[in-house]
Amino acid sequence: MKIFHIDASSKFHQWSNSRLLGKYFLERLHEKQPQIIIDYIDVTEDVQPHVTAEYAQAIYTLEAERTEQMRQVLKHSDAMCKRVLQADALVCAMPMYNWTIPSTFKTFIDCITRMGMTYDAKPGERSQGKLSDKKVLFITTRGADLRPGGLYEGMDAMTPVLKNSFLFLGIEEQKFVNAQPLQFADQAARVAALLRAKKELDQVAIEWSLST
Repeated sequence: MKIFHIDASSKFHQWSNSRLLGKYFLERLHEKQPQIIIDYIDVTEDVQPHVTAEYAQAIYTLEAERTEQMRQVLKHSDAMCKRVLQADALVCAMPMYNWTIPSTFKTFIDCITRMGMTYDAKPGERSQGKLSDKKVLFITTRGADLRPGGLYEGMDAMTPVLKNSFLFLGIEEQKFVNAQPLQFADQAARVAALLRAKKELDQVAIEWSLST
């Protein structure tokens, strides 16, 4: 199994719960599937470019009609799409920033959402994602408690963005492991949140190891 592992926390490694949980999951999975291959990217260091007018024009120009300048504009996106297409599964670890995904992960989504490469679209028809053979695990860390009955229930703008963005690309097998609350809580609640997340990740590791 080849896994594309994406980190999107702005914190240093030893201070980032999402980075530590992502590492924890892959270690548990490796114990059960020693032959897994990891392709890794930290999108806070390898920042994907924002959508520009030149990029938008290039992606909607037929490949045979693209100029050399257009090909250069798309070169980075082409390479990132290739990495996604070569993976069997994606592990995306990130914190919640102001109720939604980090901006660096949004630019990653923009970079890999490419008509003709990761999805097909025809006028008058529903688009078809081309990543249906893949699965994704989202490991998120939240400062507040957004679970049903929690103080911030209803404030989660993160899950719909992630779920629908990857569903659009064809990935229906999605897992979410959310560690919460990690900031607006006492120490006991934070410890409990991380323990819950690790138990859920243990289960996902078992499920993934049995499905390969």
